[in-house]
Amino acid sequence: MKITGNVWKFGNDVDTDLIIPARYLNTSDPAELAKHCMEDADPGFAGKVGKGDIIVGGKNFGCGSSREHAPIAIKAAGVSCVIAGSFARIFYRNAFNMGLPILECDKADELKTGDQVSVDFDRGEIVLLSSKKSYSSKAIPPFMQELVQSGGLMKYIAKRIQ
Repeated sequence: MKITGNVWKFGNDVDTDLIIPARYLNTSDPAELAKHCMEDADPGFAGKVGKGDIIVGGKNFGCGSSREHAPIAIKAAGVSCVIAGSFARIFYRNAFNMGLPILECDKADELKTGDQVSVDFDRGEIVLLSSKKSYSSKAIPPFMQELVQSGGLMKYIAKRIQ
């Protein structure tokens, strides 16, 4: 699976409250959550992000509470994947359970807002299109790719039961 998108860069320790502030947790409607995605980190983010864009973070992306609302908000905002130096473990699993692909790349800090990158999930390769510079990440295991392609764990299970 391959995607191409524009980068939106955030720093280290982006917690789930920055991804979707607690004041919006009274809903689980993806469209409503998308309106407030990254609002406290970048107030205009939801209005600027384009379908297929990519969030890039530093170390410990998704730390904090274990709310599933965070990957739901990111995915519903149109973000195609998140690339970060590392992820909080609960966010890592929640992301795949919600059908949001994420990649760990220790060189993610070299990417900047506005960069356009191509991501190959099978090979674990991220290519900065302006320079053709290639970055390695951990490839997404086949089962996790199945979760993403199914739209998340619940849809994966529903498909398997039928």
